[in-house]
Amino acid sequence: MKSLIVRLPNHLGDACMSLPALDLLADHGVALTLAGRAWAQELFCAYPWKVIGLPGVRSARIRTLRAQRAAAPRERDCLLLTNSFSSALEFRLAGLRPYGYATDGRSLLLHRAIPVPEAWRADMHTVEYYRHLAACLSGQAASSAIDRAPDPRLRLDAAARERARLALLRAQAAPPYVVVCPVAQGRHHGQDKCWRGYARLVEALVANGTCVVTCPGPGEHAAAAAAAPLARTVEPLDLAAFAALLAASQLVVANDSGPGHLAAAVGAHLISIFGVTSPAKTLPRGANVQRLGDEHAWPSFEQVWGAVAMNLHGARAQNSSGLP
Repeated sequence: MKSLIVRLPNHLGDACMSLPALDLLADHGVALTLAGRAWAQELFCAYPWKVIGLPGVRSARIRTLRAQRAAAPRERDCLLLTNSFSSALEFRLAGLRPYGYATDGRSLLLHRAIPVPEAWRADMHTVEYYRHLAACLSGQAASSAIDRAPDPRLRLDAAARERARLALLRAQAAPPYVVVCPVAQGRHHGQDKCWRGYARLVEALVANGTCVVTCPGPGEHAAAAAAAPLARTVEPLDLAAFAALLAASQLVVANDSGPGHLAAAVGAHLISIFGVTSPAKTLPRGANVQRLGDEHAWPSFEQVWGAVAMNLHGARAQNSSGLP
């Protein structure tokens, strides 16, 4: 394939985990056009790829895809990183040729249905899941695709870094600072995905002279203020600037959420807190990621505080600071 329209996942964390798959395709000379939620245009602004923001209404999404086909009639092949029947239907109705996993009863709608790898039924990470799909299209041997993929790495441009710097100044914050991301959208099997110790953690950090900031996403301001009332709130940022804010931090503490994956993708030092979801498939991947908790139990405050102290001050600080 010389060109490909890629339907991105609908969630920020999954979009970050798809980066090694996109890089694999680009490295094989495929010209990419990305299609996804409106925020995808912000997330991938440092890349040369065209990014199409899809509307929220299905009929409007189909019209948008048809317009893309009309603008580039030779570009009909598509890769669906989504698993849903509806996404395959939309691309078919737009006159495009979707490839994707044989999931959700959609095989007949796909131009090529790719079997879900057997490893996915075990503990295959989502990064490998997406990359395996891309490898099948690029002609790479399937066995090599299932091997551990590179960690996601998100490019940032100078403009995004400057927007983050100015936002910090307006919030009266400056490096070194810690970012807390106390909100996680949605529930997992009816359970809250948010660790309950952020208020105490921020209070302890502020008492030790650490600048702590939070940057809530749309609709998250009230929840973030309730969970971390002493943190300095940074104004709403586009995703690229938010990623730059995370990249320049001393440490990020986040739930199993999109911001955690974004922090890992820009190389930030991250403490990723789990309590109800499985880290086997969704742990943020990066050299500077430390996981606490698992799908069966949240970490204690003492565990999180100890990890934060180790990250900020080294082992000596953990031994001398004591618990607040």
